[in-house]
Amino acid sequence: MLLRRAARPMLATWFVSQGLDALRHPQGHARIVRDALDGLRSRVPDQTRAGVPGPLGDAIEGRVSDEQLATVARAHGAALVVAAAALAVGRAPRTAGLVLAGLTLPVVVVNLPLGRKRSEQEERERTERLIRAVGFTGGALLVGADLEGRPGLGWRVHHAREDRAAVRAARAKWVAKHTDA
Repeated sequence: MLLRRAARPMLATWFVSQGLDALRHPQGHARIVRDALDGLRSRVPDQTRAGVPGPLGDAIEGRVSDEQLATVARAHGAALVVAAAALAVGRAPRTAGLVLAGLTLPVVVVNLPLGRKRSEQEERERTERLIRAVGFTGGALLVGADLEGRPGLGWRVHHAREDRAAVRAARAKWVAKHTDA
């Protein structure tokens, strides 16, 4: 459908823009993540933080450097660009939409109102980022659920079972007719 061909690249532009920004300016993204981690650290009790294993525990405890966070921001940005490009050109659009929704969830979490007190301007910017991320996550989920007019898996399974039952009934009728004679 023509609408899908036009809408998918339009939706993909925000994801490409965010991904390229993370690739070009990873320190800014790392700063936002660091701020979110600091907010999380201030709200999670010490006993709970100590029990979180692996890289997440290191991040919560503040044992992750800004350079490591910048590397994660770059990788996240690259993944956004690749998935958005796939969506824009129509290559596996459902998969690309679901991947983009999954990749945008960390952006939503990072922009939740946790952490230090901010100026009114910083708070407004963070709220705008949160609202945009939630909105684009919803759009990506819609793309991921779009069947393009084709029957979904549930419909296909239901009709396959009905077809199999009809074949069995016809076979049983034929066997009954030919064995009685």
